[in-house]
Amino acid sequence: MPVKPRGRPKAFNDKTDQNTVQALDRALGLLEHLAQGPGRTLSELAEETGLAVATVFRALVTLQGHGMVEVEEPGQVWHIGAGAFRVGTAFLRRTKVVERARQPMDQLMRDTGETANLGVEVRGEVLFLAQVETTEAIRAFFPPGTKGPMHSSGIGKALLAWYPEERARDIIARQGLQKFTSLTLTSDSALLRDLARTRDRGFAIDDQERAEGMRCIAAPIFNAYGEPVAGLSVSGPAFRVGLSDASRFGALVRAAADQVTEATGGNRP
Repeated sequence: MPVKPRGRPKAFNDKTDQNTVQALDRALGLLEHLAQGPGRTLSELAEETGLAVATVFRALVTLQGHGMVEVEEPGQVWHIGAGAFRVGTAFLRRTKVVERARQPMDQLMRDTGETANLGVEVRGEVLFLAQVETTEAIRAFFPPGTKGPMHSSGIGKALLAWYPEERARDIIARQGLQKFTSLTLTSDSALLRDLARTRDRGFAIDDQERAEGMRCIAAPIFNAYGEPVAGLSVSGPAFRVGLSDASRFGALVRAAADQVTEATGGNRP
């Protein structure tokens, strides 16, 4: 007797238009668009997404019924709702990394005086999961859910450096090497040389490569197979995080990342 597949139709791997639900695709696209910034009016959402006002309104009302979006009066400004937060936190429950990283991040912030960050790679980008902010007036800010390019971030380069070279090259080819500042590494050869130096010293440095005046130092967290699955970093203004501080900060970040690796049953290669 043939075994029936559990939970997957025959067309599971077919991602053509005929196997997608257009209305759902549009609604989720609107939800992601709202998540990228402050609230939007109906007309702003329609203009920014290129969808008809009526289409946007129907999608928003449907999402509102599930608590995924909320509308603020006056002005009919739409925002992400509490339902989206509840769904999003389910992602964090897939791993103990966030829970296990909290204490090391707190300590890292106290030891360095700078903001500590935790992130993972999702589809070739860094997704920030948690942050412990410094009390300094001028500080880095990456709220949970923020995404960023890998080639110009400390966590991104820390992960790329310990990925198999084929995987790193594939991400670089797919995502490209966009220039953000005069110090952004925009050639494959320059980035690969930087990744080799990162492996040698045990931590990555984002030297104002994403934002002028900001530096970040990061190290990877490994799973039980010695594979990098997350990254821990400290970020701050260049006038406080000097290159002369890199070795000291790097040792602290490396130790904190290793602590999370051990606490989650991982092994540093």
